[in-house]
Amino acid sequence: MEFGRFSFACSRILLAFSLVLVCSLEFKGWAQQAPASSPVENTVPALPPAQPLSQAAVGSARNNADSTKPAPSGGSVNSVATANGDSSSLRLGAGDLLEVSVYNVPELTTKARVGNSGDVYLPLIDYVHVGDLTVEEAQVLIQKRLEDGGFVRGAHVTIFLDESASQGVTILGDVAKPGIYPALGDRKLYDLISAAGGFASTAGRKVSIIRQHSQTAPITVNLPRNLADDLQDNIEIMPGDTITVPRAPIIYVVGDVGRPAGFLVDNGNLTVLQALALAGGTNRTAKIGGTRIIRKGPTGMTETHVPLKKMLEAKAPDVNLQADDILFVPLSGARVAAGTGFSAAVTAAAGLAIIAAH
Repeated sequence: MEFGRFSFACSRILLAFSLVLVCSLEFKGWAQQAPASSPVENTVPALPPAQPLSQAAVGSARNNADSTKPAPSGGSVNSVATANGDSSSLRLGAGDLLEVSVYNVPELTTKARVGNSGDVYLPLIDYVHVGDLTVEEAQVLIQKRLEDGGFVRGAHVTIFLDESASQGVTILGDVAKPGIYPALGDRKLYDLISAAGGFASTAGRKVSIIRQHSQTAPITVNLPRNLADDLQDNIEIMPGDTITVPRAPIIYVVGDVGRPAGFLVDNGNLTVLQALALAGGTNRTAKIGGTRIIRKGPTGMTETHVPLKKMLEAKAPDVNLQADDILFVPLSGARVAAGTGFSAAVTAAAGLAIIAAH
């Protein structure tokens, strides 16, 4: 009886021990599998070790240089091209303010102004001649200087043109505000004329444009009186161009006419009959047969008789007048005074010129 109780107790102890052993093995297996099944996003990535300045600038390994060099289609190149407009046509010159930066080496970022000799001073590489180079050409040159000197391996240089003293457009002549105006980006002829305050009251419309780096003849454009009427001649203006707006030709009508005056001819030609019409026609006391054109030539002043009566009767062709011509209609008969000849006509035209200029 005692032996049976002992056997039953031992069986219960062995069963309990087996259960504890099985539970411990299951818990151990679950604990080993739990880290593998945890979400990936909960893990914290390890930070790369910090690099010294010398290693960041020069690069101690090839893979480090390759990783720091951006792809050719990187945003930095596109941003420079956008900021500088059509950078392929821009050429650096004296007075330009450049902001030069080297990718991943902020210590080399600097601002420098191009000197009169076309040189710019940069850290480590001393003076670099960038005059007459495009922005891209200057970037390549600076990159080569940095690499050849052993300062930066796999350098990528970016140039931002902060101020462009050499890329302005010069506007001369009869405009409200002649001067030099910036021409970064796409600029049209009408834009620059508007920036200069528009045409003066005595301006002509035969505008000439001289290209900075062109050996061809100046471009001549005949603009309308109202620019909005015709956009065909609104041509593109390049950096360094010179726009000249001439003074309109003036035709003087003096003598025995209704309104002696000087008339601006901003486009086209003015004939004798048109000039007389603008001057109010001849008076009844005018000596029509004595009408003449006084013209200044290479040999001095000359007089040309005008058959005005035949022109009025359509028996003779109308005559075109030239710039600074004086159409003189004298008095008739006994009213012709000693002062109404050649010298008096020139003097009267000079007086009209002063009135027209003011």
